[in-house]
Amino acid sequence: MFEFLPASFLLLLHRMIKWVLHKFLGACELQRLCRDCPAGSTRTKNIESSLKKSKHSALRRVVTDSEDITVKDAVENVIAIKRIDPETHKDVVDALQGSLRQSLGYRTLLKEVEKLRSEAYSSDNPDHEDALMQLWNLLVPNTPLENRITKQWQDIGFQGDDPQTDFRGMGMLGLKNILYFATQHTGIARQLLSHSNHPQTGYSFAIVGINLTSLAYHLMLDGDLKTHFYNTCSGTPLISHFHQVYCYLFYEFDSLWIAEKPATIMEFSRIREKFRRKIVEILKNPETVLAANFELEVN
Repeated sequence: MFEFLPASFLLLLHRMIKWVLHKFLGACELQRLCRDCPAGSTRTKNIESSLKKSKHSALRRVVTDSEDITVKDAVENVIAIKRIDPETHKDVVDALQGSLRQSLGYRTLLKEVEKLRSEAYSSDNPDHEDALMQLWNLLVPNTPLENRITKQWQDIGFQGDDPQTDFRGMGMLGLKNILYFATQHTGIARQLLSHSNHPQTGYSFAIVGINLTSLAYHLMLDGDLKTHFYNTCSGTPLISHFHQVYCYLFYEFDSLWIAEKPATIMEFSRIREKFRRKIVEILKNPETVLAANFELEVN
């Protein structure tokens, strides 16, 4: 009912409600959130929202400043400004510390993801080349690669003779994602590769993989993945946790693709958008965890 009201009015209304509740309940909004909200996505997202709407710029910076801040400093700043006694309200401080650890940890992971995405693939970098060769050997171990530049790359879904050009959009993040999938879930990755080679409903395995890296990256950037990470990681999530989300997305996209029975690869954009909307909707549920339920086909 408030969706057509100006944002400035809604912010003022929010602050008025906070003031009234504080007077009647004797506890600030942050204290109530720390005590009443269950740990995980619900609590941490509400605390982030409360801090972002604060009239104190120092509190807003805790969850919006791009500069690094320690969890300890963040907690001390908040309880000092909100006048929360850490001895009397130890439960509140502990809950606040846990949520700020998650919030700052998400931003730390986002920076790591962005760094990988910004690192361009280079055939002159031996580490990059080794990773690419590992991918080939994991996916098609019984087929030797004849040359570095070869049409064989198209067998695992690259567009041309040199995969380097396909990584331009997502950089090393695209390669690290798909290599993690092939390394940690080799059987499933090969199974999906076989699906991609279907004569009627096939798709370009590697190119779709890079597209899904883009999807995962933007879900992270837009904050949609906070739901998953706040429900699964008590502190700073690792890059491996991001890779695991990617594996989930790849497996689920493959399932949707098969279910859609596309007439041609030209339907990719439509199905990808349908998949994106589905994932965003799933992540609106505060209890969501993107848990992969891989099933290996037995031939």
